[in-house]
Amino acid sequence: MPDASHPHVNADSGHENLGQLTAEIDIHSRPFRTLANEVGKTIVGQEGLIGRMIIALLSGGHLLIEGVPGLAKTTAVACLSKGISTGFQRLQFTPDLLPADLIGTQVYRPQTQEFVVQKGPIFSNLILADEINRAPAKVQSALLEAMQERQVTIGGETFFLEEPFMVMATQNPVEQEGTYPLPEAQMDRFIMKVVVDYPNRDEELQILRRMSKTKATIEVESVTTPAEIMTARSLVDRIHVSSPVEEYIVDLVMATRKPAAYGLDLDDLIQYGASPRATINLTLAAKANAFLQGRAYATPEDVKAIAMDVLRHRVIITYEAEAEEKTAEDIVALILQTVPVP
Repeated sequence: MPDASHPHVNADSGHENLGQLTAEIDIHSRPFRTLANEVGKTIVGQEGLIGRMIIALLSGGHLLIEGVPGLAKTTAVACLSKGISTGFQRLQFTPDLLPADLIGTQVYRPQTQEFVVQKGPIFSNLILADEINRAPAKVQSALLEAMQERQVTIGGETFFLEEPFMVMATQNPVEQEGTYPLPEAQMDRFIMKVVVDYPNRDEELQILRRMSKTKATIEVESVTTPAEIMTARSLVDRIHVSSPVEEYIVDLVMATRKPAAYGLDLDDLIQYGASPRATINLTLAAKANAFLQGRAYATPEDVKAIAMDVLRHRVIITYEAEAEEKTAEDIVALILQTVPVP
């Protein structure tokens, strides 16, 4: 059990309080480790994606998953929803989708001669926005209010979405046919962007043996509930973040805006740095990562573990960077190597 003398625990947290919080976290984090194992029964070799989905769930954020078709992105989200006793809606985004198809609309009832609200599929707990970048900008922007404000406006009337509410969106790489790039404002609403790569040879062999059937079923048991998610989130909020760790988080974000101040020659490669929302999300995700490890305090290792996924979609590169074949990931990796770790 960690004690209050640990360098990354706030000095004022108190030994007894820390011990009590650790005991609570140990109990309430177990269902989420079990959830990761349950999803892993179906999904092969995507431990990083599974972990990020659970961190986003615990942080109260939304997740963007990018990868070429056929990498089990949709299946992973479906497995996660099966592991939770809660509402789930899958939305297939297409070029002809309308905002009303997502949030709902007013329908005229001739019998009563009045308009009534017909709620759309967004009114659920877990939302899978499949191939989000195949829909036009109007539909993509219709998600913004729901994702940020946890509410939807239909015909001048506002409806609140039930917690826990989480959007997990999948997208194909923008180089693929029939895709629209997501606006920067919408990208910033996602706590993390996870890039899914091809499985290695051993994993591919395991996929072949497990899934090469005419009817491959998802065998995931329900191991947690919305109430347990909300309890876990309240514990994540109580996880201690010491001043050195807080300063490290701020330095990482500031280095994307003013790289020269951190000895980085990146001014010509970065068009826009990460927003203050990145600072908040990096802290929340680090605390959620600590929670999954059963700890009552966050360390710099927690921050480094999730920093790439929190920052990669928030660093907008210049044309010069593209000409030099530099990506946002390259820039974030260099920042993580350069900024001193406390």
